[in-house]
Amino acid sequence: MQRVVFLVPLLVVGSTWTHQMDPVIENSPVRPMENFDFEQFIGRWYEMAVLSTCPHYMQRKKRNPVIVALDLKHVPTQHNFTMTSSTFKNGTCVETLTVYSLTSTPGRFFHHVARFGADVDSFVIRTNYDEYALMLQLSTEQPSGNKTTTVKLYGRTTSVSRPVLDQFNALIRHHEMSEDAAIMNQHKGDCFSGKQLMEKTANHQAFAPQISRQNITTEEKQNDV
Repeated sequence: MQRVVFLVPLLVVGSTWTHQMDPVIENSPVRPMENFDFEQFIGRWYEMAVLSTCPHYMQRKKRNPVIVALDLKHVPTQHNFTMTSSTFKNGTCVETLTVYSLTSTPGRFFHHVARFGADVDSFVIRTNYDEYALMLQLSTEQPSGNKTTTVKLYGRTTSVSRPVLDQFNALIRHHEMSEDAAIMNQHKGDCFSGKQLMEKTANHQAFAPQISRQNITTEEKQNDV
């Protein structure tokens, strides 16, 4: 098995980036949580659940509904941070690196997805830093102007409590989407060298994984997703 690393070429905005230059939402009614502390927010998260108004995105997620490990790293002297996502796809460990720009609004981040020509604003709607985070992403594709709303639930571990899920569903309803359509990701293990790959049995019985040990190597590739 190989461990594939995708380096995503994104619009990396320097220290002169300001809120007025935001190409997505200049007068957004969305506001991140008050008194947001970015230094407490960075570190490892897991994408536990997701719902989006983009049908193509939802189709891709349904084909591979696995928990994604997210590692956020920040150099204090820089005005951006990186998010490395790690997950299994078709038995292969895939990593994707995304660069996010910090904005003048704490709890609000920006990045550009070159493949789709999409400008994306991310908002931390609510978090207690050590258990969960409710995320809202608003994106606009250029030049079509197509807009997408995505709600995500992050957890510090691979399990979340019922009260947290209730908050996630409430955020979905607030943005007039159906909570029944939300995708709850499944845990198949962390794709790091020396770890075990967890896979479902052939008859897809829940919580009955087969375990196989794989040697994972690193291969860097350029991609624009």
